[in-house]
Amino acid sequence: MKAEPLLQNSDLTIPAHIAIIMDGNGRWAKARGLPRIAGHRRGADAVRSAIESAIKYGVRYLTLYSFSSENWKRPADEVNDLMGLLRRYLRSEIAELHQNGVRLRVIGERADLSKDIVDLIEDCEARTAGNTTLDLIIALSYGGRSEIVNAAKTLAEKSVAGDISPDDIDEALLEKNLDTSDIPDPDLLIRTSGEQRISNFLLWQLAYAEFVFLDTLWPDFKEPEFVSAISEFSRRERRYGATN
Repeated sequence: MKAEPLLQNSDLTIPAHIAIIMDGNGRWAKARGLPRIAGHRRGADAVRSAIESAIKYGVRYLTLYSFSSENWKRPADEVNDLMGLLRRYLRSEIAELHQNGVRLRVIGERADLSKDIVDLIEDCEARTAGNTTLDLIIALSYGGRSEIVNAAKTLAEKSVAGDISPDDIDEALLEKNLDTSDIPDPDLLIRTSGEQRISNFLLWQLAYAEFVFLDTLWPDFKEPEFVSAISEFSRRERRYGATN
């Protein structure tokens, strides 16, 4: 029997776009005397739970910070394990994502990834391009500062080429040149593990998002934690710099 949503109050506001910094895999594994990769594997289960919860509660966009541009500085063995886990996830989960109407999209520096991973990403994106239940955006080899720099470079090149005037450059034009140009800004940012920073994630897009920080380590993130964050979001008054 299909589980009923934990949220029943019609007054609660469901964010259209939730972004999550998935933090705490390593600490989860260390607390259990396990290698870090064990935490990452369990974290993949939490990803599945987050996607299911997003669909259940009608969230339209879900962005997950999977691997930052700074994460390349981690030990080579851990990076290799993470890339292997990514390969397995893309191969094993795509059929179910497609069946559930999930469109997969990846943002970040693909040039840093191996060719076989890029091929897998492109295949998954193509297979799910027509799905409309949930847009799942994976931030992979991603950094917010480099994204903004890349957009600025693109606009500079267009200006030098005479395609645009410097006076044409405004927030809207810069935004069109970001990785997320056709994706609405997040309404809610969730970060797990008790850390309270955004770690170079969606620096432009999070300008007016509500932040919810949870002590839960990412591998333990399930539907109740998802609901708790939405409940907190529903209590916020979003004024976007204006008065009530």
